[in-house]
Amino acid sequence: MKKMAAGAFKTNCLAVMDEVQSKRITVVITKHGKPVAKLVPVESKNDDIFGFLRGKIAITGDIVSPALTEEEWGNLY
Repeated sequence: MKKMAAGAFKTNCLAVMDEVQSKRITVVITKHGKPVAKLVPVESKNDDIFGFLRGKIAITGDIVSPALTEEEWGNLY
């Protein structure tokens, strides 16, 4: 793990991001000697939010047709 002052990170931000990506290292950014942020490489797998319910739910019935008939829509007014 590499430590870097916030000022140095600010001037070399893009180069530091490239280094984190290529070398797969973590950089801790400090302010007045105290850690305030951590720059870590992104995992190569997909985000957990997409497809997290895959295989856990089942669709039953018709999901394309309208839920209400035209007559039922008319009664809503």
